[in-house]
Amino acid sequence: MIKQPAYLKKGDKVAIVCPAKKLKKPICYAISLLEDWGLDVVLGKSVDAEYHQFAGDDVLRAADMQSFLDDKDIKAIIAGRGGYGMIRIIDDLDFTLFNESPKWVVGFSDITVLLSHLMAVSQTQSIHGQMPGTFEDATPESLESLRKALFGEEISYTYNSGFPNSPGKTEGILIGGNLSLLIAVEGSVSEMDYKDKILFLEDVGEYEYGIDRMLRILKRSGKLAKIRGLIIGAFNEIKPEFIPFGQSAEEVIWEIVKEYDYPVAFNFPTGHIDDNRALVLGSNVVIDIADTTVNFRIK
Repeated sequence: MIKQPAYLKKGDKVAIVCPAKKLKKPICYAISLLEDWGLDVVLGKSVDAEYHQFAGDDVLRAADMQSFLDDKDIKAIIAGRGGYGMIRIIDDLDFTLFNESPKWVVGFSDITVLLSHLMAVSQTQSIHGQMPGTFEDATPESLESLRKALFGEEISYTYNSGFPNSPGKTEGILIGGNLSLLIAVEGSVSEMDYKDKILFLEDVGEYEYGIDRMLRILKRSGKLAKIRGLIIGAFNEIKPEFIPFGQSAEEVIWEIVKEYDYPVAFNFPTGHIDDNRALVLGSNVVIDIADTTVNFRIK
């Protein structure tokens, strides 16, 4: 059974930690906003640390994350940013005390490694959403969705995809994250179970051929045939190729999944975009998809 951490309440302590790349700039705005939500913000040592491109070396970042995983007074851990580095420390973390007293973990992009691990090993819900490093550029709607997810308020989204969907209605447990990182944990203990799940995917800065290759890895492994529905988030900042691939990211994806009879939603507001809406991995969701309209809610 998937565990749901206790929702936050005013006065709770939350930690900001950087388990991957170092922050690009101070996160004063993010700290102030979290405090405005009534939360007591604790900063990890990695927030100000630097080691080449990382927020401190692997030992420091792992120890920083471990301290908050173990601290029962900390009710949520929010990754300061993604980038690269989570996969370097995931196997050094001990989730024994975390499993006894689960707490919310928030992040996206490179933090997909941690979110996937929590689902695969700890069977615990987590939040794919905005991080302090992206708060300043985030839409008010995306930040409000994160607040709602943390405090246990109702979450539902309705939007127009702008690209033809595969219509239908489905319900199931939500899994997913950054496509590149889901491929990176293939075959490891951090790999989620895709069977009968609703899968969401997003990515940034890839070539069309790279997206094609990664989706075909999921297809060849049988994962795409096992799911109940597919949510395609932002695939943005596509890199140009000297010889054009000939298809957009959406067209690449559709060609690979069109043989399946489950519903598919395109251009969902999740990923490396300002309007990165919070999604709760491990939650039961309902998605109702028309040709270009999508209704999504967490039950």
